[in-house]
Amino acid sequence: MIETMAQAAEAVARPQDVVVRREVKQRRDWAKLGLGVYFFIFLFFLYIPMILMAILSFQGDTGQLTFPFRGPVSLDWWKTLWDSNLFNTIADDVSASGRQSLWLSLAAGALVAVFGFMLSMAFRRRWRLRTDVVAFYVLMLALMTPAFLVGLGNQLLWRFMGETPSLWYTALGANVIWGIPFSFLVMLAVWNRYDRHIEEAARDLGANSVTTFREVTLPLVWTGVFGSFLFGFTLTWNDFDRTILLQNGYEAQPLPILIGTWPSSRPILPNLYALGAGTTAVTLFLIFTVLVAVTLRLRFRSAPVTRPAEELGEADSLAGPGSLRRPAE
Repeated sequence: MIETMAQAAEAVARPQDVVVRREVKQRRDWAKLGLGVYFFIFLFFLYIPMILMAILSFQGDTGQLTFPFRGPVSLDWWKTLWDSNLFNTIADDVSASGRQSLWLSLAAGALVAVFGFMLSMAFRRRWRLRTDVVAFYVLMLALMTPAFLVGLGNQLLWRFMGETPSLWYTALGANVIWGIPFSFLVMLAVWNRYDRHIEEAARDLGANSVTTFREVTLPLVWTGVFGSFLFGFTLTWNDFDRTILLQNGYEAQPLPILIGTWPSSRPILPNLYALGAGTTAVTLFLIFTVLVAVTLRLRFRSAPVTRPAEELGEADSLAGPGSLRRPAE
């Protein structure tokens, strides 16, 4: 009897079991569409000059600086960058300027990373004086100062002190000063999401200040330090306004000055496009290499731990001399 009533109850349709389906008209997100169009236009105007420059660098012997493209497709203008035996070659100048720019940019990037990191550490210590807000805005004021005025002011200062402008003293110093505020902002962004309790836990486990900084703090903020290095490197690598005023004419000119003074010192040919495309390609290759290295590092660091020995060490080493061991099965 009970089974018959249960079967009858199951066969009865209940109104609450009916699923009501309505056709919902999807509204077009015009804001998203407009932002997508804006982003596409931005990328177009950002990359189309570099693409056109690279295309014109592959012209033949009769190539010009403007369209139309004059074929056939050739590497003749690229060869003038490294072969000093060709006509209209610039291999010697490019080699000297490239080495000068590379070493100068590496030195500036290292100094910017160190000084910017130290400056951010000073603010992180929270020494709340009445003037620290003023100091912060004074640092931010350097970001709004035109680069040409920074170079001009440094030139006047060094001449007043009786010093001769030099690429490795005056120009390097001006580029480091220009890059420190950028490094400072990068490090502040890193410190804002940094958990101080990690350092406290390390000290509770017996680590001193030096060990905590070397093995805990620095590995966690190394991305900010590396970003500061990239800022200092790229700002110096592409600098023209400051360096042109703070170097003398007896030194090998960096690549930006070589390219900027090209129209007044030699005829303009498509090898200028080849040089510009080559420097851009080198920069993009370095950025791509760094991104791949960071991605691989993060992937290996985020790999799941499958055995206790990978995290805590071998079980035999953890077991004391008087500890009980589980017999092998």
